[in-house]
Amino acid sequence: MNLTFRQLEVFEAVARLLSYTQASKELHLSQPAVSMQIKQLEENVGIALFEQLGRKIYLTEAGREMYHYCRSISQQLEEAEEVLEQLKGLKTGRLEVTVATTANAFATRMLAMFSRQHEGVTVSLDVTNREHLLRQLAENEKDIAIMGRPPEDAELVTEAFADNPLVVVAAPEHPLAKEASLIPLYKLHDETFVVREQGSGTRTAMQRFFDEHGLSITSSMEMNENEAIKQSVQAGMGLGVVSIHTIELELETNRLVILNVEDFPIMRHWYLVHRKDKRLSPVAQAFRVFVLSKANEFVKVDYIKE
Repeated sequence: MNLTFRQLEVFEAVARLLSYTQASKELHLSQPAVSMQIKQLEENVGIALFEQLGRKIYLTEAGREMYHYCRSISQQLEEAEEVLEQLKGLKTGRLEVTVATTANAFATRMLAMFSRQHEGVTVSLDVTNREHLLRQLAENEKDIAIMGRPPEDAELVTEAFADNPLVVVAAPEHPLAKEASLIPLYKLHDETFVVREQGSGTRTAMQRFFDEHGLSITSSMEMNENEAIKQSVQAGMGLGVVSIHTIELELETNRLVILNVEDFPIMRHWYLVHRKDKRLSPVAQAFRVFVLSKANEFVKVDYIKE
């Protein structure tokens, strides 16, 4: 095949956006120029990469395969560029980070400090749920991830860098919030919980904990965002089990309280994660070192009752 980098660049944009018009705007090209590059590419490979149904375009099976290799080529070129930049000093580069929603508060502060120390570096942050985060890692879409307990069977490099306690929270008006002494675990049996969706790290840890203690609980609602959990608990819809790092503001403003429950908190950890076969760019490696050395400045636990 006699391909050009320009053809691959245009193809990647059209395949990602599934729109000739949007791709032409992103690349600052005319739409006919974009169409011509795609036509020439299809002639070179000898097979259609897109099909049009109505007013929409879709990738063919060959197009999906080409998109996979096109992204791989693009990522390798970016790695080569950043390695060369490293030889000149870490002054530029791009960092793609994906973060579990529960880690958003402190991860954002970490990235802000890292960006101030490396002003020429462009940082892209995606805050998402566990399922999407793992898919991004599997498809090599991000440099590095910050998450709770990673899956043990995945081809990942994982490094724990901070504690991540899960606590039981309630509205200040809840009867258990007035308990001055340690709350026996069995008292939670009659309580209703607002929980995260199936598959989330918090939900899995919570379910494992209650199963190990032989306690079944009732859940009134499933939420796919921590913010929704917190608001539901504040509204008196039930108790919640959340990472302590997601409720700093709510504790300070007395909108939520941590219940002093027997055998809580559930102690977990925060991890830096990347694929085993991924060569970290100089920027990603610098961020890794930054997190491992500075984590205690950003990830603090001040509210656990003794």
